[in-house]
Amino acid sequence: MNVGFISLGCSKNLVVTEQVIGLFKKHNFNIVNNENYADIIIINTCGFIETAKQEAIDTILEMAEYKNARCKYLIVIGCMVERYEEDLKKALPEVDLFIKIKDYNKFWEKISKLLKLDISNEYLKWEDRVITTGNTMAYLKIAEGCSNHCTYCAIPKIQGPYISREFGEIIEEAKSLVKKGIKELIIIAQDTTKYGIDLYGKQRLPELLQELCKIKGIEWIRFLYAYPESITDELIKVVKENDKICKYFDIPIQHISDEVLRKMNRKSDGESIKNLIKKIRQQIPKVILRTTLIVGFPGETEEDFKKLYEFVEQEKFDKLGAFTYSKEDGTPAEKMPNQVHPNIKKSRYKKIMKLQQEISEQSLKNKIGKIYKTLIEDKSFDGKYLIGRTYMDVPDEDGVVFIENSTNEDLIGKFVDVEIINVQEYDLIGKLRKE
Repeated sequence: MNVGFISLGCSKNLVVTEQVIGLFKKHNFNIVNNENYADIIIINTCGFIETAKQEAIDTILEMAEYKNARCKYLIVIGCMVERYEEDLKKALPEVDLFIKIKDYNKFWEKISKLLKLDISNEYLKWEDRVITTGNTMAYLKIAEGCSNHCTYCAIPKIQGPYISREFGEIIEEAKSLVKKGIKELIIIAQDTTKYGIDLYGKQRLPELLQELCKIKGIEWIRFLYAYPESITDELIKVVKENDKICKYFDIPIQHISDEVLRKMNRKSDGESIKNLIKKIRQQIPKVILRTTLIVGFPGETEEDFKKLYEFVEQEKFDKLGAFTYSKEDGTPAEKMPNQVHPNIKKSRYKKIMKLQQEISEQSLKNKIGKIYKTLIEDKSFDGKYLIGRTYMDVPDEDGVVFIENSTNEDLIGKFVDVEIINVQEYDLIGKLRKE
């Protein structure tokens, strides 16, 4: 039978999808990229915020239409199933099987029952994982769940507490990825900086990074979602001193107002965040800083927003994403007083993003004339450009580099030096540097 997959949401979700693909492949199913040819369609859902839930519902309904043709089974897994399984069963009778995160240890048993196979059980293993992010880059998940309990977030409720993977197992997976030709590892968890505390009683991200740097074949290592209160001097030093580690910090601060941060149950205050940013920039001059913000959190006043706006204006983050606050079922913030009107939330979001667009535009222009090591990953649809990324760019979050007058496909998967000659919105345009 042919099986097609759709993975929604974050990169952590994508790793699970890759494990599921591997499990089906291990049992001799054919993996297809086109729903028209799929006998089974599997959707891995996100249930983080309202827009993600709506995307999941829309996707399920769209895929249900294929059951009128070739598709025999529609299977839905992931975060939204964990949150709303019973409601989904009632609302979506087109779905043949829902699998919650907590039932992943019985994954193949449930599949076996549905497909009327010989009943056997296997859980999702990293050894079976099929990489879907190309031949050069892969995500390396180092922990499950979250124990931060921010008042706006349902992730601890959905995925459970923070659970670190064993140090040695992570290293073994990294080595196996390199054997497949992977040159860039992107380390992910809900909060990478907390790695090891639950398992070893101390933060071990710096040690993990140093060990990964020893693996031959890895050229770039980066880690995402470093919470500000856990970024230590040791971690900054490790990033600074290891050439393989991209000088890139993704620090989700969410806000800068002390009152809003307190209501969010964040562990940092505005002053400590500013001091951290100053310290990182002083110690790593060419560092790229990315952050995410929430506007319109319950009780956010005009004064709170003004502080946030002025902070963004002053700090000039290289990359910045923002969300309007989303009221999530079962979270403390859902019942907080002084919920901000949707129109005000939208207005504040637009102001922040307009400001950031101006900052990003200037930041990109400052790169014209500079030369960057670039990983070539693809070519444009029209075949006129090669497409790559620098250390400044995370896949699917940041921009890319379009390389003019170069269609040499032999360069795909390789690192080259590119001189930046122009900019286009959030992307760079460059040319191969001639020796």
